[in-house]
Amino acid sequence: QVQLVESGGGLVQAGGSLRLSCTASGSIFSINAMGWSRQAPGNQRELVAAITNSGSANYADSVKGRFTISRDNAKNTVYLQMNSLKPEDTAVYYCNANLKVPLTSRSYDLWGQGTQVTVSS
Repeated sequence: QVQLVESGGGLVQAGGSLRLSCTASGSIFSINAMGWSRQAPGNQRELVAAITNSGSANYADSVKGRFTISRDNAKNTVYLQMNSLKPEDTAVYYCNANLKVPLTSRSYDLWGQGTQVTVSS
């Protein structure tokens, strides 16, 4: 089976930077879009950034201009470069991938376990 493993979270001061990584491993046929979402206590999970397999990216307005999503298809890895971090960016960040099912027209979403990002003021 396929799994997603995130890394790169931690504690950083406001204005600092972090780079999150997420790698898919296992029996992978093909990956469609990949993305990052986050969830702060008491809030719903929100999409932060997503990127298609052709490289088109979309961002939440709250992070536009500060965060950059990228992917390395050869490594089945998606990254999230986070600059100019703010306390309101504090959340658990989750990686997800939309995976194709071989020999079908189906796909499904897989989520990582999440990595904590804490930004102090």
